[in-house]
Amino acid sequence: MDHRNTLRGLFPFDSAYLPEIADVWVESWQRTMPSIDFETRRAWLVDHLIAAEDAGQTIRCALVETGEIAGFVLIDTSTGYLDQIVVGSPWWGKGIAEALLDEARRLAPGRIELDVNQDNPRAVAFYMRNGFQVIAEGVNAKSGLATLKLEWRPAVQAADPS
Repeated sequence: MDHRNTLRGLFPFDSAYLPEIADVWVESWQRTMPSIDFETRRAWLVDHLIAAEDAGQTIRCALVETGEIAGFVLIDTSTGYLDQIVVGSPWWGKGIAEALLDEARRLAPGRIELDVNQDNPRAVAFYMRNGFQVIAEGVNAKSGLATLKLEWRPAVQAADPS
């Protein structure tokens, strides 16, 4: 079994990771939506992540056994808003996205809300498989693309009648 793509763990954000995080973000989004030039948005992402961390939001990075950044998650634990969850395409289908989502749920256990592009069927299907429900539709202010607002809440356990 090839362990090079195995998740080593999730680690707190460190600004030293920014170049690699930006590379993963650009590559993943460029592959997902090739009609948009995400390379021109690289500086925005870097500024966005720094501002989010300064505002007290939480960023966790997924590292694989090779020491590479495979993805990251950005969540505002005070509101439960999941701003970013990104996995580089070499690690798609390897459980990295699920690990990042599990971490987001651990950090915001009461509720998670996010916006996802409607024309990103891979992401929409991922969230729906993982218990999210559509609560509204909208439009991405930067791209003008149609979005879905999704929400996850923990399942309510039925009381044991015995």
